[in-house]
Amino acid sequence: MLYKAVIFDLDGTLLDTLEDLAHSMNNVLKRFGYPPHPIEAYRYHVGDGAAILTNRVLPDTHRNGETVNKLLAAYLEEYANHWNVYTRPYSGIPGLLRELNYRGIQLAVLSNKPDQFTRRCVSAYFEEIEFACVVGDRPGKKRKPDPEGALEVAHTLNVLPPECLYVGDTATDMQTAVAAGMKPVGVTWGFRTRDELVQNGAEIILEQPSELLAFLPERTTTP
Repeated sequence: MLYKAVIFDLDGTLLDTLEDLAHSMNNVLKRFGYPPHPIEAYRYHVGDGAAILTNRVLPDTHRNGETVNKLLAAYLEEYANHWNVYTRPYSGIPGLLRELNYRGIQLAVLSNKPDQFTRRCVSAYFEEIEFACVVGDRPGKKRKPDPEGALEVAHTLNVLPPECLYVGDTATDMQTAVAAGMKPVGVTWGFRTRDELVQNGAEIILEQPSELLAFLPERTTTP
């Protein structure tokens, strides 16, 4: 298969956002009198959208709609002010993206992070990279692992789903790729384990970002 596009997850795949996500939510939990969680625990709390994150971190007896909505609003405000304190691209990611641009491979980002933060992060950390499409969680749109967003991205890029590599670090990402008919590529430098990725459909496992280049054509554009 000649792959024409790569769709990336954001958190845990392109950017290490774990500490900013964790500190923002823990600050909110403490403000409202709830116990915070260890930063490492957020590897499994995040990944399915801000509302689900908020529900997961609350004690079982407080997971009601009113409380979730109140903390969610506070979390979004807190994160808006502290999204770039510790966040950094993973080692090797900027070089990989530059090489993919050089080769003429279309690039996109599809994240369950709220759309405004997804776009802000991509713009701030990958200003020099050309992404054909950047999509986060939007009202009225289904989140991953539903394939709706991935198929929308493929349509925007004018490529067929089997012509896309979908790269991510969680079960949610691999399930999304499988459901959309894309090639599931798991990365081991992110938030979850190799076993989780394989068990949820990963057909390629990357230990280093540069390994992705072996599955893509050489330069297809003229100088």
